[in-house]
Amino acid sequence: MSTTNTSAQSPGPSTDRSFFGQPKMLLNLFSVELWERFSFYGMQGILAYYMYFSVTKGGLGIDQGVALGIVGAYGGGVYLSTILGAWVADRLLGAERVLFYSAALIMLGHISLAVLPGAVGLTVGLLMVGIGSGGLKANATSLVGSLYKPDDDRRDAGFSIFYMGINIGALVGPLLTGWLQVNLGFHYGFGAAAVGMAVGLTQYALTRKNLPADAHHVPNPLPRSKYRMMIGIAVAAVVLIVIAVLTHLVTVSNLKWVIVGIVVLATIAYFVVILSSPKVDKVERSRVLSFIPLFIASAAFWSLFQQQFTVLAVYSDVRLNRVIFGWEMPPSWTQSINPVFIIIFAGIFAALWTRLGSRQPRTPTKFAIALVVMGLAYLSFLPLSGMASVPLLGLVWILFLFTIAELMLSPVGLSLATKLAPRAFRTQMVALFFLSVSLGSALSGVFAGYYDEKNGAPYFASIGIIAIILGVVLLLSAKPIKRLMAGVH
Repeated sequence: MSTTNTSAQSPGPSTDRSFFGQPKMLLNLFSVELWERFSFYGMQGILAYYMYFSVTKGGLGIDQGVALGIVGAYGGGVYLSTILGAWVADRLLGAERVLFYSAALIMLGHISLAVLPGAVGLTVGLLMVGIGSGGLKANATSLVGSLYKPDDDRRDAGFSIFYMGINIGALVGPLLTGWLQVNLGFHYGFGAAAVGMAVGLTQYALTRKNLPADAHHVPNPLPRSKYRMMIGIAVAAVVLIVIAVLTHLVTVSNLKWVIVGIVVLATIAYFVVILSSPKVDKVERSRVLSFIPLFIASAAFWSLFQQQFTVLAVYSDVRLNRVIFGWEMPPSWTQSINPVFIIIFAGIFAALWTRLGSRQPRTPTKFAIALVVMGLAYLSFLPLSGMASVPLLGLVWILFLFTIAELMLSPVGLSLATKLAPRAFRTQMVALFFLSVSLGSALSGVFAGYYDEKNGAPYFASIGIIAIILGVVLLLSAKPIKRLMAGVH
């Protein structure tokens, strides 16, 4: 097998430039992801408040620390479920069908949050949205990667445009659900998320036939002789989860640590399976090895970035001056600041990577810059720590730095996963990248437990310094990592 044929993706229509210089089918996947993110971030924008607000304010009255831990564990669980979605795509159904069924499950989950009361609605809704979002995300990303040849310099730019679609949804979702929550109640906000996902599902159902034929391909079909074994494993897993909950081995208080442990074990197992597979050749194995330090860097980044939904949610509710010309902005609206910047700068970054072509910084360098910028963002909280009421512009500046760091790592990481993936593990390699997001999201809930809203300076200072140190270490390791990438940039 030649080196040029070891990429995870089949050669895409490299001459197709009908959508802003990108393949036309990018528009379809762009739209699907936009509506899914509208519903997901719209729901997540009010999720923490729904749990820790008092019953008199329409919430569930859960302890704030426990609520933030659940938010982190939920975020980790969403990205953990990309493993399931990726495996089903690679072994059973193909990426396109898994994406469609996942979108339907997400819509049903939001409906459950909107109509079912209390803890029942919360549990059922989060489970369905979490599993569905995991299945949709890995497969949408894999399908985007299939539009490009391995050596197509437009790939990073295409993922940046795709990422802009994600953030249009992430911008509008919290604005609408936050307004509905404040004026009508939490369940109306969850209902709006359900409507948004229904729109996205309808749009996709009408256009899915236009996807490339490769989208329906099952790259590594599971032999029918193993179906019974896999069904038995699935049933056993469900039984173990039920027993763990009933015996209080898993509780709402330790759920974040359980998710962290599961993700770490799943990551190790995944790397072992891929690296030891006889279907992976020497060049592919080297590329997978190069992904290990980048996985660690990505997890560290997301443990900081995902605190928008834990620490920064509380910060916006308690510390931030949200009064604008006598009107008080809903606290969840601050979660739309980052998407605004993404929408503005994603196109600029895409154009920059396109213009630089082969002269652009390599992936390890981009990851290192992202960690350093995130460290600077957390250090930017320090001048605000002595203020009784933090000005909105202070948080805007910090989230601007979040955005620059995100654009240096997230779309680039998605692109990298599709480039480094062995042919037999195309979607599952994308799931590995999302496992780094899962680990970081769960850790964001763990770290939130150490945040003191009355004196946050030590927390912000320590996290900022550690992030910068990690970025510098990665930068110094860039050359050996690039050698392992075996020609992939």
